[in-house]
Amino acid sequence: MSGVQDIQNADIPLDKDRFTRSLLRHLTGALEDIIGLPEAAGFVSIVGDTMGEEIGTSYRQSLQVENLNKEQVAACLVDLKRRIGGEFYIIEESDEEIVFGNNACPFGQYVEGRPSLCMMTSNVFGRIAADNLGYANVRIDEAIANGDRGCRVVIRLKPDERPQSTSREYFAVEASHDQH
Repeated sequence: MSGVQDIQNADIPLDKDRFTRSLLRHLTGALEDIIGLPEAAGFVSIVGDTMGEEIGTSYRQSLQVENLNKEQVAACLVDLKRRIGGEFYIIEESDEEIVFGNNACPFGQYVEGRPSLCMMTSNVFGRIAADNLGYANVRIDEAIANGDRGCRVVIRLKPDERPQSTSREYFAVEASHDQH
């Protein structure tokens, strides 16, 4: 029976969190290899959109508000990333945009070489901002997934006449939103 005990005590870097991150890395890698990066990012964005709705609803319910204002949206986005292991912070905030920096991806080392996972951030941020403020245009200028030292995420709060091709637009799901 010592063999079973040895296995149970073996120093193996495996737990629920690492398993889930590794699973997501391999899943997105397979999608990127089989259907291509744009299509893989599209699949991840569908999941991110749903998660953004769920997370945004949780914050509104917890704060007992119908909509978060701009400052609350910014704080919410930093907080949600903190809760899942990211190190996001606000670089600048104006009526036009909120710029975030990040020193640690919630996916950790598993994000390296998997830029489609950045669609999770884009969609969660975009969905929460748009659902509360009416509109969001999210652009990821730098990403750990692409080999950058950190991330730089820009959320434009008003439509541009000529949005950049690297940005994604999000619109409120519900028609009535107070603009704060």
